[in-house]
Amino acid sequence: MRIKLKILSKKDRIVLPLYYNYYLQSFLYANISPELASFLHDKGFEYEKRSFKMFTFSKLIGRYEIKNGTITFILPVKFIISSPLDRFVSELANTMLTSKLKLFGEDIYVEEMEVLGKPEIKSRMEIRMMTPLVAYSTLITPEGRKKTYYYNPLEPEFAELIDRNLRKKHEAFYGKKPRARKTSIKPIVFNERVLKYRDNVIKGYTGKFIIDGNKKLLELAYDCGLGSKNSQGFGMFDPA
Repeated sequence: MRIKLKILSKKDRIVLPLYYNYYLQSFLYANISPELASFLHDKGFEYEKRSFKMFTFSKLIGRYEIKNGTITFILPVKFIISSPLDRFVSELANTMLTSKLKLFGEDIYVEEMEVLGKPEIKSRMEIRMMTPLVAYSTLITPEGRKKTYYYNPLEPEFAELIDRNLRKKHEAFYGKKPRARKTSIKPIVFNERVLKYRDNVIKGYTGKFIIDGNKKLLELAYDCGLGSKNSQGFGMFDPA
């Protein structure tokens, strides 16, 4: 399920750090019940050593100015939140409409909320990444140190990791392995995006891709995000 918010403030603008994904994520955790927030943040839906939060979100959508390491949004802005966990979305919707809200210390309010209808998800379709698509591995250097390697869409490991990640999400969320063919993804046009989440540099890719796989798996990807680091604001897509 996806909801789209129209956010306003008593001011005509809101100033955020240039890399603000962490603050949007914190905003979401702060506006669900402590019980659910604790479950998702501390535990999540587990598969072996992996934990999936099963939600994702867009960037803030609207006019903005960048200056001196900050980004100033001219209000109103739109914000989209997506999850297959209905409780997560319903708790957010209730809080957003009934409580006082703060984002990075700024008082804000939701003027409009829209439940977005799910588009037709086909077994083969062109998609547009709304937020960067991330695929990575943690490697060990000859010196024994851990190093994160981010794959680009032209490397064969990229599609392999996307497929593996999606299967793990299915088993973690539904409690059973998907009986589905392998999901493939091929770039049409893509752009590298390098962002920071707190002190961590994350590399992902926006653009258009052709994705081919089981419809139920692709519907799950639409709801919770494709690839890695979805709950940090990565992997949201729409059919192109």
